Amino acid sequence: QVQLVESGGGSAQPGGSLRLSCAASGRSISSINVMGWYRQAPGKQRELVAHINIAGTTVYADSVKGRFTISRDNLKNTVYLQMNNLQPEDTAIYFCWSVYGWGQGTQVTVSS
Repeated sequence: QVQLVESGGGSAQPGGSLRLSCAASGRSISSINVMGWYRQAPGKQRELVAHINIAGTTVYADSVKGRFTISRDNLKNTVYLQMNNLQPEDTAIYFCWSVYGWGQGTQVTVSS
């Protein structure tokens, strides 16, 4: 059974940065083709933020392109989301995803 545990959420001011981590257990992420981050804001549907595949190819939502960077560290069995120039509209619960399921989510709040 694959478990995904997110960390690194919190509060930031507009223009600030946070780095989210998704630690996987139960399977090596080097054998998981695609992993990603999604987010869900209050009253809205869950939406894709970014995906990364086993070759390191990335896909980003238009709203985060140029600000967020997804990466994976196979040795640490962890996927990261570096979020720069955060804006209030980035406020949401951020979920780690793989074909084996979802993490529990971590809250990100951006406000002045």
